[in-house]
Amino acid sequence: FKKIFKVRVGDLEDPEDRIRLRRQSPLFAAQQIKAPLLVIQGANDPRVKQVESDQIVVALRDLGRQVKYLVAPDEGHGFRQETNRLAVTAAIEEFLARQLGGRQQESISPEIKARLEALTVDVDSVSTP
Repeated sequence: FKKIFKVRVGDLEDPEDRIRLRRQSPLFAAQQIKAPLLVIQGANDPRVKQVESDQIVVALRDLGRQVKYLVAPDEGHGFRQETNRLAVTAAIEEFLARQLGGRQQESISPEIKARLEALTVDVDSVSTP
């Protein structure tokens, strides 16, 4: 895994790669993000740790930016459970309709609505270590 990471992403031990990675990181460019952001995270994601999503959510929140945060405690990098997938799809559809002026499905099932509410995190409650 480390060998593939070095080839595809960069070598964290190489000073030039570290500088490039920091420069490309959304976290270190949060002040440049002006548009609202929807962050969707699986709490068990082995590739993108939840703390990384927490960091960008906190950074944007503290800058007064609009951010919506969904965390599925029972998912990893890809969402496998149908209820979670449908809830996240509804959230994406609503977010895009609101931001871009498009349309969205007017009603969703009570089960999906409840799951979406359970996945939605109050961004004011998010903290980082």
